[in-house]
Amino acid sequence: MGDQTPAPQLEWSSTLLDGKDVTLAEAEAAVAALGEGWRLPTVKELFSLVDHGRHAPAIDTEKFPDTKSDWYWTGTPCSWNANARWVVYFGGGSVSGYYVSSYACVRACRASQ
Repeated sequence: MGDQTPAPQLEWSSTLLDGKDVTLAEAEAAVAALGEGWRLPTVKELFSLVDHGRHAPAIDTEKFPDTKSDWYWTGTPCSWNANARWVVYFGGGSVSGYYVSSYACVRACRASQ
């Protein structure tokens, strides 16, 4: 099979900004305020938290009790428009593209310390 480096374990922040829906610029500023190493997750990373056995929110609420049944920003750009990013919906566990001027919740991640 060859050498395969396992994916790094991620540490996740709580939902930032008291769960308010914010623009991408506001989300990026909130993440930057957390300090070194924190960033918006990729769409793949954030979608990996979705639990399709749950609904509203579609996530393990013991591990992530403050998750809203709402859209959350990722740092992954949409290939169809430079002014759009992928978002993950924790109400039902789907993915969509949002323009950066739209509003969504924000959660950050970083490599485990």
